[in-house]
Amino acid sequence: MSTSGPVLTIRQKSELEKAILDFLSNQGYTNSFLALQAESNNSDFTPSPTDRHHNLLAKKWTSVIRLQKKIIELEGKVQEFQEKLKSNVRITTKTGDVLPKPPSKFQLTQHRAPITRVAFHPSHTILASSSEDMTIKLWDFESGEFERTLKGHTKTVHGISFDPKGLYIASCSSDLTVRVWDSQNDYKNIKTLYGHDHSVSSVCFLGPDKIISASRDKTIKIWEFNTGYCIKTITGHAEWVRFVSVSEDNKLIVSASNDQSIRVWDASTGECKQDLRGHENVVECAFIAPVATYPFIHQLLALDSKTKIDPTPGQYVFSCSRDKTIKLWDCTGQSVFTFVSSMIFSVGHDNWVRGLCFHPSGKYIISVSDDKLMKIWDLSNGRCKKSFEAASHFVTSIDYCSFANVVATGSVDTSVSIWECQ
Repeated sequence: MSTSGPVLTIRQKSELEKAILDFLSNQGYTNSFLALQAESNNSDFTPSPTDRHHNLLAKKWTSVIRLQKKIIELEGKVQEFQEKLKSNVRITTKTGDVLPKPPSKFQLTQHRAPITRVAFHPSHTILASSSEDMTIKLWDFESGEFERTLKGHTKTVHGISFDPKGLYIASCSSDLTVRVWDSQNDYKNIKTLYGHDHSVSSVCFLGPDKIISASRDKTIKIWEFNTGYCIKTITGHAEWVRFVSVSEDNKLIVSASNDQSIRVWDASTGECKQDLRGHENVVECAFIAPVATYPFIHQLLALDSKTKIDPTPGQYVFSCSRDKTIKLWDCTGQSVFTFVSSMIFSVGHDNWVRGLCFHPSGKYIISVSDDKLMKIWDLSNGRCKKSFEAASHFVTSIDYCSFANVVATGSVDTSVSIWECQ
């Protein structure tokens, strides 16, 4: 006998049954609840407000309605664009001028301690946040709804990162471990990587098959995803390595350290290609500039407009420091521009600069600081275009969604804020 409709896995079927049982119990449908409980062999299931199935059915239902509405809106826009194309009307976009605007759309307040990192899923409306409360929390940033808590670390969670497809989350902690969580398996902790001798302060994926971690033990480690083995340990920094990130083509790694330096490494060999020095305090984070920023950096540095832009990732690096500055470095290892407070106009940050992200147009960088502010910098002239208070306490982290005009920030005040770009 054939069956119609989608076929659920055993785990999906069990999850659906429990969600329905929770709904029936909440609505007072006692007879139906008891009947389904018996027929589905879930006699041991007891509805509870703390259970992850609590209100799950209602949440999923409202999510479906919301997505249907979004689809209708998008279909309308597609039809509008098609009509304009047929009539040869030029379609313009304001992506380059769409910037975060206060007030925040949502303030997410489930954490019980300062936020250490925020990270968007690469393709779904999911935001992850890590905290000193030893947990990772997942949110639907479109609705502002809390989704779930990932527990396993036994000390502060310092960093989180999605893999390129969003199938896994890597996290790192003061408990000396890197953990991997599987989104396809109810976000279960499927791997725990041991090897660092001190707090692990930053983690990111190097393509789909490797993980990079940075630690207070002064090392950077590269792990093979499938086996969980450490395949390379990179040394060179003299003090705590606070942050690590990779270039767009996954060929370069950049690290930031308490030794006040930024280092660029060859991802395949572990060789140090550049040792960037010029900051006067701890360097909180560093990023290899996306290729999209190159035309605007050329304007900033007043390079000859006829100079051909080399589209190879790794031409420029941005760094944020406790010396209250953001620095731009070129491929020769020189600091070529500093985004800093002016003696006349207070345009720069007045406290530690803790995080930075890039606008998708390449024209802007957005920074956050312990001065509680978010600042938007125009890369074509180096000026602060916009500045506003982003939290009631130090702002520790920022991320820009890769597929929606949304920015997230995390703060010592334990809140995560969602900012719409307009």
